[in-house]
Amino acid sequence: MIENYQPLGFGVYHLDSHYFKPGVASFYCIVHNDEVAVIETGTSHSLPFLQQFLKDLNLSPEQVKYIIPTHVHLDHAGGAGVMMQACPNAQLIIHPRGARHMIDPTKLIAATKEVYGEPLYNRIYGDIPAIDEARVVVAQHESSFYLNDRELFIVDTPGHAYHHFCVVDSFSKGIFTGDTFGLSYPNLIYQHKRVVLPTTTPIHFNPQALMNSIDLLMSFNPERIYLTHFNMLPDPKSVVDQYKRSVDDFVQLTESVKPVDDSLLPILMNEMGKMISSQFEFNQDLIINQLANDIKLNSQGLAFWYQNR
Repeated sequence: MIENYQPLGFGVYHLDSHYFKPGVASFYCIVHNDEVAVIETGTSHSLPFLQQFLKDLNLSPEQVKYIIPTHVHLDHAGGAGVMMQACPNAQLIIHPRGARHMIDPTKLIAATKEVYGEPLYNRIYGDIPAIDEARVVVAQHESSFYLNDRELFIVDTPGHAYHHFCVVDSFSKGIFTGDTFGLSYPNLIYQHKRVVLPTTTPIHFNPQALMNSIDLLMSFNPERIYLTHFNMLPDPKSVVDQYKRSVDDFVQLTESVKPVDDSLLPILMNEMGKMISSQFEFNQDLIINQLANDIKLNSQGLAFWYQNR
């Protein structure tokens, strides 16, 4: 038994991708009747965790049937290329708007290097090889894929990104939500419930589309949600209203700051930190140590939305 995976029941296993550091980004394996689906991939540095997991469960890479990133942001899909190389029978299941970036990741790589710089990019993301188009399957809204008799049902969920879908798994009464149901680190607790915050990273944030996607997910009456950031969230019905209020609060905050140019970004970041701290009684250490990067990315995405809406 290794420390990097956790059984969640129903044949679902949680793995930590160690994105930047442990406890930030998850990926999941579903094991059903000797077939495996990998949902989310982390980065290329996540491959050894998948390989060790398969080895520990006496599974072979040939038994991986699907690799399914919810969207092509690199904390979700950056490891797809190396995992496809390591799993020769796998098909990549991807959103129609994201397929071209997996087949030819050149633009995705260039854009990410522009943000992070090449040395940091290499350290965080590593190699992102192209994926053979013949192994890429475009998943339309309400399409189904099967691990033997277990249905993985795809629903289009824009709002965080236009190339985002979620995976409904009726067997576990759960949904793999990528970033559509926000982020909720296990130590973000208020009034005995986990706090769920929106993730509004550049450049596709659309608040109305996100609200519609949240409602779509809840129409399946899920008993659990498998977040990428981070781990399983039980009883999503108990926190969905808080999450939707936070989406509204982020929008209202942005409209009050009016970030018409990047000079106002530090103000938006500071006000967001103060708002989150006040609403959920989080201390400053938690804001700085746990949420600072999320606040920065969220502010960038909200500013882009405000300037381009």
